Amino acid sequence: MPTETARRKLAIVAREPLPENLFRSVVAHAPLVAIDLVVQDRQRRVLLGWRRNPPARGYWFVPGGRVRKDETLAEAFARISTAELGETFQLEHSIFMGIYQHFYSENFRGEARASTHYITLAHKLLANDTCLPLPDEQHSRYRWASRTDIECDLLVHPYARAYFRG
Repeated sequence: MPTETARRKLAIVAREPLPENLFRSVVAHAPLVAIDLVVQDRQRRVLLGWRRNPPARGYWFVPGGRVRKDETLAEAFARISTAELGETFQLEHSIFMGIYQHFYSENFRGEARASTHYITLAHKLLANDTCLPLPDEQHSRYRWASRTDIECDLLVHPYARAYFRG
């Protein structure tokens, strides 16, 4: 039986991103768990980023990311918010919106017929400041959009628009 120290070391290694060839195999055979961040400002506008990477490249989408193995949801939320928003937010300060399923016909490399299936946990965050230090790794530009703008804009990905139905 591994010691507590050994378990911690294994957990730290497991939290690292998978090598691409292994990740490609996981995407091909299993659903991924993700957290999407529906960030609202004081005027109730929502932060959208123009996706650089597949899937959903070339659409406006909310920030988000995958949960890694042996990572708690709280740890994943903090890591994803830091990576996607440039600022760390805590899970307990968000409002859980629900569980969504996203099905894409391509994978993270844009390969057709290499589908991706996400189980997405959507969380609303209230941002006091619209001047977040937004990174450009996943999104090439950002905008704050009203719910009406999101519902009408066909360049907002349908999965992102789904967060505002009903």
